[in-house]
Amino acid sequence: MSAVSPSIYEYVVIESADGSRSIDISAACATIQYFEDIYSPTITAKLLIVNTGQSIKGKEDEQLQSLYNGLPIRGGERVCLKISGNTESNPGLAFLKEDVGDYLYVSSITNVIRTSTRETFVLNLVSREALTNETSRVGKKFIGLPVEKHVENIVKDYLHTEKQLIADKTENQYSFIGNLKKPFSLLTWLASKSVPASDDTPGTDATAGYCFFETRSGFNFKSIDSMISSKPVNEEPYFYTEVVEMRDGTEDRRIIKYSTSENQDLVGKLRKGTYCSYRMFFDPLHLTFIQKNFTSDDYLGKARTTGERPVLPKIEGSDKDIGDLPSRIVTAVVDRGTFDPEVSKKENDLSPMKTQSQAMMRYNVINTQTLSMMVPSNTNLQAGNVINCEFPYTTVKEAGTGTDPLQSGLYMIRGLCHHFSTDGSYTSLELIKDTFGEQEKLS
Repeated sequence: MSAVSPSIYEYVVIESADGSRSIDISAACATIQYFEDIYSPTITAKLLIVNTGQSIKGKEDEQLQSLYNGLPIRGGERVCLKISGNTESNPGLAFLKEDVGDYLYVSSITNVIRTSTRETFVLNLVSREALTNETSRVGKKFIGLPVEKHVENIVKDYLHTEKQLIADKTENQYSFIGNLKKPFSLLTWLASKSVPASDDTPGTDATAGYCFFETRSGFNFKSIDSMISSKPVNEEPYFYTEVVEMRDGTEDRRIIKYSTSENQDLVGKLRKGTYCSYRMFFDPLHLTFIQKNFTSDDYLGKARTTGERPVLPKIEGSDKDIGDLPSRIVTAVVDRGTFDPEVSKKENDLSPMKTQSQAMMRYNVINTQTLSMMVPSNTNLQAGNVINCEFPYTTVKEAGTGTDPLQSGLYMIRGLCHHFSTDGSYTSLELIKDTFGEQEKLS
């Protein structure tokens, strides 16, 4: 059996919003799709339900009714499911009914089509914390701690979750007021103000830019540098070939199809000031006005990249490149935080102006290349993982032999979708890469 074999739904149980009734709808599930993304603070899922009109007894007359009206399904229902893996290395997917905190919840019902004999609709699911986020507001003052400590406090005290939080250490401290914002809004806001500690990204300078997101392992507050620096999760690379049937045991590593969505939008990057920008900042602590060119050298330093160091185009008639001349003017107030001026006066404050500028560049550069790819089901993969991919040369000579060293290499999983159906099982990946070629080894 291969990883693309049809999926087996051990159970898919939906429980009414009041908790009084439940029913196994695994026979009615045509497809199940599960989603993760490093830019999404919560996991989501979609269930396509195709069902007859005689599924569950009504509450009042106990006559058999459709699932949509008989349960009924109106939003807020709890869903637990378990999908068996189709190979030893592919564990499947499970949100177990034994663990109440692991339930998914119906956030909406869409594409409802009902006839006299059949009903079809899509259940859109979210994790429990997505609902808690909408009913929580953070009004507390946070003073004088590393940013990851604030993140831990918000996740624990306001999301009230027992899920694991994997948080990279931060070099900088930050003070702020919650201002009655929602937890997810604050957590993603703090991500853009965080600088990783050097011991979390060995061999690199501290480069600002974090992401807060949820995976099956729990919540993650990770720097882009540390995700890029991590080892690829696949020992053997995924590879693309035009051979349909593989007979040497490598069929589960075959890239079924792929396409490059974006490859170096140079004009767009220049408009965003990715390579060089002119920064004008007002410092409210020292009442000074700072003007400075912020170049790619200020951003890159020894920062980790997924491939070779980029070589920027030269400007015609000059010995300078596009990283030397500003393509955007940015005006802002230096973010010194709130209620803690002593922290900002420290010499190792990491320069809030530099932190703000670095983060803007980091988020732009990491999406230089965007590639969509489908592979046989692999539920071990998670958003934020790094994987190794091999793509062949495009050539008329010795076609199918050799690997393209520029397109091949390490990619980071920005988002993924595990797709399960009775026809087959697949994993779709949205991959991002900031440079071309193989990753350089840093001492």
